[in-house]
Amino acid sequence: MDYTLQYYDLVLISIAASLAVGVLVGYATPVALEVAIVGLGVVAIAIIGHALFVNGPVDEVDDLTEEVELEEVPQVLSPLESPE
Repeated sequence: MDYTLQYYDLVLISIAASLAVGVLVGYATPVALEVAIVGLGVVAIAIIGHALFVNGPVDEVDDLTEEVELEEVPQVLSPLESPE
């Protein structure tokens, strides 16, 4: 079974990479470390915003209104005991 990178894997990698580049820029150039991290932190926030609002985890707006049956919720996340 081969694993392929999905969109949200790339989002997580991009967030970490942008912050790492901020640290590298802060240490390797005359730009202050704090300024470099904040500047590329804004890039990370833009990536998160794109992942949430532009290319969100739902296919249609109607998917947001679907109710989930209690049986479909994993037992770990269920606030109620499952009948067994």
